[in-house]
Amino acid sequence: MNGLAMYATDALDRNRLVDDHVALVKRIAYHLLGRLPANVQVEDLIQAGVVGLLEAARNYDASQGASFETYAGIRIRGAMLDEVRRTDWTPRSVHRNARRVSEAVRQVEHRTGRDARPQEVAEVLGVDLDEYQRMVSDAASCRVLSFEDMFQADSDSEELIPGEEPSPYEALQQEDFRDALAREVATLPERERLVMSLYYDDELNLREIGEVLGVSESRVCQLHGQALTRLRARMGDWTDRHTE
Repeated sequence: MNGLAMYATDALDRNRLVDDHVALVKRIAYHLLGRLPANVQVEDLIQAGVVGLLEAARNYDASQGASFETYAGIRIRGAMLDEVRRTDWTPRSVHRNARRVSEAVRQVEHRTGRDARPQEVAEVLGVDLDEYQRMVSDAASCRVLSFEDMFQADSDSEELIPGEEPSPYEALQQEDFRDALAREVATLPERERLVMSLYYDDELNLREIGEVLGVSESRVCQLHGQALTRLRARMGDWTDRHTE
């Protein structure tokens, strides 16, 4: 077979892979949609996912051992999350407040040696309890993607992506960070820990978690936000120790 014929055959195979996995793009898009801010449109996710699928078809190497669906799923999901980050809707004030809340949690827990209570954190921030609850709810919205990535990361499947393996040092750092994060999640207050488990492990949305706990969706959002800011505060200690 000459070079031109081989190229045509390869192109046909790539097109067939794309055609056969368009439904995978839609499935991942709708799965992510329930876990993202309300302004994210499914059409935008699908468009980004199709780009990821095309890249997967172009770069797939069966000799690496992963099925195309596994490899493409990683690429598709990554492309969608990259698009959401690129068009980040979150005001800078929300990111700034998320850092303030985490630092206040850190101060209270260092001083008391126990879980920081909402009223204590609010006092450090100089706000009332209602304003504090709004801040942690906003923090949940702006931090969900990065924490979702940490919890959903699958080192075995990620290593199947050719050319994207971390260095041995980077891999060790990532493993250490995941281990430290898992330990901190295990020390969260019971209801916060349960919300994190239902959201990240069982992949329930906030409404579904509210039904399990018998509370409103807004209360779940607050608990989620408190858990994220608490984890950010505690992981700040880990980061400090490993960047000295």
